[in-house]
Amino acid sequence: MLKKKQKIVEILRNYQTATNTGDADLAASLYKEDSILIPANFPQATGKSAIHSFYAYAFSMLQLKLEFDINIDQIVIDGNSAYATTTSTGTRLIRESGEVVPEINRELWVFEKIDENWKIARYMFNIPPQEIS
Repeated sequence: MLKKKQKIVEILRNYQTATNTGDADLAASLYKEDSILIPANFPQATGKSAIHSFYAYAFSMLQLKLEFDINIDQIVIDGNSAYATTTSTGTRLIRESGEVVPEINRELWVFEKIDENWKIARYMFNIPPQEIS
C-alpha cells in the first residue's frame, strides 16, 4: 500500500511544482479528461480544457510559492479510487500591484486510476477562516 500512496504523493509534488513555476500545461496534465476543479473564490472548472484555462489565467495574475504539507496517512486508496487532504502555505505575488501576501489553503483531492496511472478527478481548495479570538 505504501508504494501506491507514493504514486499519489508524486502527483501532489508535481502539482506543487506546476503551481510554483506557473506551468499551466503541467498542472492540467495531472487531471483526467472529465475532472472537476473547485477553486476558492472562482467558478468551478469542468473538463481538462477549462481547468487548463483556469490555471493559465490564475498564473498570469499570480505567482505562487507554496509548500504542500502531505501526510501519507491522509491518503486513502480503495481500488481504483483514492482521496487525500493536504494543506499548503507560502506566498502569493499579485502581479498587477506587486503586493506579496501570505497564502494558506486546505485541499481535498480525489484521484482515479486510469490505465495504471493515477490522475486528479476532483480537486477543491479553500482558504481557512481566521481564528476568532
